[in-house]
Parts: sequence; C-alpha cells; structure tokens
Amino acid sequence: HYLETHLQRPVVFVQRRTYREMIDGLASGALDAGWICSVPHLRYPNAQRLLAVGVWQGQPLYQSYLIVPNSDTTTHSLADLHGKSFAYSDPESNSGHLIPDTDVLHLGGDPKTFFSKTLFTYSHRKSVMAVADGLVQGANVDSYIYRQLARFQPDLIARTRLVSQSAPFGFPPFVASIKLPDAQLRQLRAVLLGMNGDEEGRALLAYMGLDKFIAGDEQLFDGVAALMKEVEQHEKNTR
Repeated sequence: HYLETHLQRPVVFVQRRTYREMIDGLASGALDAGWICSVPHLRYPNAQRLLAVGVWQGQPLYQSYLIVPNSDTTTHSLADLHGKSFAYSDPESNSGHLIPDTDVLHLGGDPKTFFSKTLFTYSHRKSVMAVADGLVQGANVDSYIYRQLARFQPDLIARTRLVSQSAPFGFPPFVASIKLPDAQLRQLRAVLLGMNGDEEGRALLAYMGLDKFIAGDEQLFDGVAALMKEVEQHEKNTR
C-alpha cells in the first residue's frame, strides 16, 4: 500500500524460493526490484543494480550468527561442529553459506567434508527451525532475521542458542532490475529513502525493524567480495 500510494501505480509483491530465481526475474525484467543478498548482487552485475540499503540498529550492517539447539550446552565454536550435521540457507547466501564455508577454511578444513551432513533450507527462518527441531546440529543465519524472529516468534528462538557471531558485513541490498528505466529507479529509490520522513513510512520501518534506507555504495560489500575470492581460490586449488 505504501509503495502504491507514493509511486502512484500498482505494486505486486511476489516471493521466489531461491536467490537464483530472483536474479533470473531481475535479469529478464519479470521483477522490477527485489531484496537479495550481497553475494548474488556481486555475482550478477548484468542482472541488477543497487537501489538502496537498509539501516539496522544504526548502521547498514549485519552479521552471521552461528546457532545450535538450546539443548546443546557444549558447542562453543564452529570447530565443535566438525563431523556433525549443518544447515545452509541458500547456495548464494553470504551469512547462511559463504561465511560458514570460509570459517571452515580458516580452521584448515574443507567445507565439502567438514560436516557429516549438510542441507539447504532456502530460508533463514527454516534454518532456525531445523536447528530448533533438532533436524541439524548447527546453522549460520542472518542476524537481522534472527532478531526479527525473536520479536515475532520468541518461542522458536528460545529453542536455539547463539554460539558466536561474525564480523559485520554490508546489509543485504535492495536492487532494481537492469531493465528498469532510470527514471523509475530514481523514483523508487526516492520513495525508499524518504520512508522515514512520514508517519506511515516510519510505522512500516518499525514493523520491519529498520531505522531507514540509504542509497549505499558498492564499498559496503567489499568484505563479502573478499570472502568470495577466498572460496573461489580454494575451489581452484582443489580441482
């Protein structure tokens, strides 16, 4: 409703299961804009471009949380999950896949063999559920989503335990389709950046747990780019 009012055109919200499906939609123009992760943003520059970045708890940053079931009182780091089952979110997620894989590399391990079993949930919420239900013994999840779940589903979060948190990285970006006309991109960006300037916008931001949106810049994602290069180099060395 908020976007429709300020853009003065119909807005349809759609969900896609994977980041890859979102990128395909952005590349084809089937989707005008989307909220994706920094990994696909960096990996597919010919499909989309930066629109805006959310500011959360005062900064356009977030972290990856390593979580285990609350019944697990002995795991103190990722090293303790060696040989155990683990949930990834999306193959192209920074917090839910790239970070745990690089953490395994830093331990001297191989992500392909470090865990006894891995699975993709394609959702940070589902990764939390997999840990809470004991389907896996650990997962890395988006700190923003974990904290939002603590607001809206505290019973779910109570069945998990936060073990550790990563360094901060640039907040997952809002992006526009490469095929969205420049004038429409500028209009959509202006609406997002101005959201904290009126009562309805502030209420929506509060519901989302965000302070505001900023234009952001590509340097926010330099840390993610460095991790991507590290994993790519490891894969080249082990072929």
